[in-house]
Amino acid sequence: MTPPVTQQPPSADDAGKPPESRRRTIARRCLTAVVIVLLIGIPAGYLLISAEQSRDSGRDKAKVASATGLTEGFPSRMTRRIYDVPIPGRALDVAYYETNNWKSSRLYVQFSTIPAGLDWFLGRLGTDRAALEDGRITISERDAGVVGWTLGPGRSWAGTTIDQKDPQPTVDITVDETDPAHPFVRVVSTATP
Repeated sequence: MTPPVTQQPPSADDAGKPPESRRRTIARRCLTAVVIVLLIGIPAGYLLISAEQSRDSGRDKAKVASATGLTEGFPSRMTRRIYDVPIPGRALDVAYYETNNWKSSRLYVQFSTIPAGLDWFLGRLGTDRAALEDGRITISERDAGVVGWTLGPGRSWAGTTIDQKDPQPTVDITVDETDPAHPFVRVVSTATP
């Protein structure tokens, strides 16, 4: 003989509730799955994006650190601020190179601009075109050689040096004015600790 089947009494939570329909069960499980995906997926996505950006940043810094000559593009805003080298926003042929040693740090920058851009650049340094002396090359042969600049005869040069109180850098500016509509600016900014 088989023992009688006994039913468990309903729990206090289930008392008076009708059984859950299949549709409601599926909807509840789907909602639970969506919540879990959102709670895990979104932070995981942010983590992956952050890791990729960090890796790219490291690559960029390694590229700049391993550079042995001019690198195309604008130096970072922080670098421009440290070396006091503003660059007009619409400048062309922008390139830079930074060197550091225990005696001094230098930022070499070149760019092509228009006369208004040159005026803006000089104005940001507290000077103007009247300070540019015709025929003067303010960048030393040694500094020019570091980045491969040829600052010899056959061009219309003008230059000036901006000496500032420490800890501000000394800024040597040499402008190729052979094409007056597109002056080509070369800058060496030297900071000493």
